[in-house]
Amino acid sequence: MNTQPTTAQQLQTIARLWPDLTDALGDHTQHAWPPPQLRDYIAGLDRIDTEEQEARRHQAAALRALERSPDQLGTRPVPISLRVHDTMRAVEAALLDTADRLARSVQRAPQQPPAPARAAAAPTRAERLVCEDRARRIEAARRDACDPRRWQARHGRTAIRAALWLSGRADGGPGLFRPLSAIEEQHLARVAAGALARVEAVLDLADVQRELTAEHPCQCGGTIEVYGGAGARPVARCKECGAIWHEGGVVAA
Repeated sequence: MNTQPTTAQQLQTIARLWPDLTDALGDHTQHAWPPPQLRDYIAGLDRIDTEEQEARRHQAAALRALERSPDQLGTRPVPISLRVHDTMRAVEAALLDTADRLARSVQRAPQQPPAPARAAAAPTRAERLVCEDRARRIEAARRDACDPRRWQARHGRTAIRAALWLSGRADGGPGLFRPLSAIEEQHLARVAAGALARVEAVLDLADVQRELTAEHPCQCGGTIEVYGGAGARPVARCKECGAIWHEGGVVAA
């Protein structure tokens, strides 16, 4: 049986987990994986490229800008978690951009109200019927433009609403939209999967397993495999000699 979540389900999960991300902004518990002790033990196994170093400098500058001056009166705000903040910003930007693009492509344009007309001083019955018809058309156009199913380019631009709106498009919900093309479905699937992976990683909800490169071998020369996450105890293991490490250091060799 295929247990792979659909694109719509992934987007709904993002919306459901978003409040947890907001809570984690001020949570300074170590969520990065592997944890610091294990990273210290295998220090140098992952190279940090120039772009990441530059990003960290910008992040530090952004944090300093967010903090209030100590000369000001009152309680200083709790510094936010930059790792969570950057994840939220990246995921929200991806969801909003995807919603904007899809709305321009699949969302029906709003109905246009009738052109303004001067009211007659003493309207006849026929003129009153025309006036009433215009009023109905104006109201219909107003309701169509304000339909909550529409993606609005200027209002309601939140990650949660974008995720739920995109979920509806992935499900092919009826109404103001044409079905997604195959290319649009594939693009939305990639965005949803990537966004959910980021969210789960920063909240430590995803299983993680990877092999380190040949540049960072075990002392015996074997390949080190690192795995954990989703509540599991992070562990590194040499595939050649079987040595195992966790937060406390070497547990088997």
